[in-house]
Amino acid sequence: MKENLLSDLSQIVGKDRVFSEVEDRLCYSYDATNISYMPDVVVLPVTTEEVVEVVKYADRHKIPVVTRGLGSGYTGGSLPTKGGIVMSMEQMDKILEINQREKYVTAEAGAVTLDVKNEVAKYGLLYAPDPSSDKMSTLGGNVAENAGGLKGRKYGVTRNYVLGLEFVLSDGEIVRTGFLDPEGDAGYDLDSIMIGSEGTLGVITKIALRLLPQAPYEETILASFAEMEDAAQVVSDITAAGIIPSTMEFIDTDTLDCVLEYMQTDMVSKGGTVLLIELDGESKEEVHPEMERVEKICQRHNVATLKFADTKADKEKLWKVRKACSAALLRVAPTKVNEDVCVAPSQLPALVSEIKKLSQKHNIPIDTFGHAGDGNLHVNIMADRKDPEKMERAEKAVEELFEITLRLGGTLSGEHGIGITKAKFLEKEVGKTGIEVMRKVKKAFDPDGIINPGKIFS
Repeated sequence: MKENLLSDLSQIVGKDRVFSEVEDRLCYSYDATNISYMPDVVVLPVTTEEVVEVVKYADRHKIPVVTRGLGSGYTGGSLPTKGGIVMSMEQMDKILEINQREKYVTAEAGAVTLDVKNEVAKYGLLYAPDPSSDKMSTLGGNVAENAGGLKGRKYGVTRNYVLGLEFVLSDGEIVRTGFLDPEGDAGYDLDSIMIGSEGTLGVITKIALRLLPQAPYEETILASFAEMEDAAQVVSDITAAGIIPSTMEFIDTDTLDCVLEYMQTDMVSKGGTVLLIELDGESKEEVHPEMERVEKICQRHNVATLKFADTKADKEKLWKVRKACSAALLRVAPTKVNEDVCVAPSQLPALVSEIKKLSQKHNIPIDTFGHAGDGNLHVNIMADRKDPEKMERAEKAVEELFEITLRLGGTLSGEHGIGITKAKFLEKEVGKTGIEVMRKVKKAFDPDGIINPGKIFS
């Protein structure tokens, strides 16, 4: 069967885009979780028609098909847990159209997020969702996981920008919606069903995304606090005051210290929890009074230092610190269990206080940063997969973190999805009925369960 599989797939996409050697398959066996499942074969389609033929072949032979971008996910969503075919979209990476008049971009699913952002910026346009992994995350993955990002508080997440999709069902049929459907788009909102479905309902091939005009004016400030609870309370108070920063990022003390050992900058000092806050608008007259209000709120909560980014170079230095958080933490421990819990901003002080207690209770480092503006924190529990005792403590901390999050009215995932790492916890959030409804949707789209099996449902 394996020889037939390789031969048949080679006829569809060409022999040079089918990989079966162990070394090649290993490269597509893991994601940012560093959990690994080996596929039987890897294929790299370059057209929707090739995707259709691969899926039809898999459907005939009941072979699992797992779609993959560039493997930046944190929950195992693109791992081939049942073997089968990994279909990497890395060569379907074209930007197909930038429409300045209607303000949208159409691209293939494998287009890298930052490449799209940079290209539309040449026309004075903004694609607002900006996950920290934008240098390597793809649009298809962003849609599949409903990725958020630094600008989520003001501008929203991926869901708020999808204007249309092209995707392939498990029987090889093509569905087009919104701007990608020339025949109209009445009936069920299929975009909303596909967004956040983690690649379990079909293979996304093309995406139309809404663009915005770039804001003409920005102000960026770094506020440092001795206690992370004070920083969290500032986030809560800014939100309560009706101020809407374009970004409001949180970095706790241990994470910041680790970053500053990883990279050098004269803009930030060790020893504090920081908020990186940016406001944007049409003019200084619009933005500056709001930033003054932000300063006053910071001062009410024991701010240690306030530093403005006076130049573009200063701003880039500050954002480099934030973007380096995830990579820098790998210096702390070989295994980083990255959870992306989300609560209302008003509950952020309670959440960070509970995280500190968890670290002490389980005697394990927990480093936290993230999109505080919309209550989405990346909680990194540092451990070592080679040390069973440390991993047991880490797993207990994760379970308690989820219980705390749900008790505070939050959700288990702000943007990383459920995948395999959170599947056993999902029922605690959505209930048995919620799980059964999701299973029925999965069955309707993928009757034989060949599309990204083993995800979301434990």
